[in-house]
Amino acid sequence: QVQLVESGGGLVQAGGSLRLSCAASGSIGSIKAMGWYRQAPEKQRELVARISSGGSTNYADSVKGRFTISRDNAKNTVSLQMNSLRPEDTAVYYCNADIRRIGVTFSLDYWGQGTQVTVSS
Repeated sequence: QVQLVESGGGLVQAGGSLRLSCAASGSIGSIKAMGWYRQAPEKQRELVARISSGGSTNYADSVKGRFTISRDNAKNTVSLQMNSLRPEDTAVYYCNADIRRIGVTFSLDYWGQGTQVTVSS
């Protein structure tokens, strides 16, 4: 079993900051990419930021310069620092990780349960 558990969502005013964290636990052999996605009401889920096991990052254009993704490979965690938040950043944010379980030769996509981020104007 593998679990991703997110924390850190909440309500913030426009211009404010939030930090999301996600911890992977269970029978983990290795983790490749980790990332954050978000889904606003009546919209498709979209990539926010992603980070490889080596630390390479990519961001959605809408968050570049405002959000920073980081990970701790020793702790199997990924974080998203969100600054200069805007009302359009309001969404449910999901943690995602490409994980190979112990004793298995292939990796699978795992998702967290989601955490609500609401930015008021």
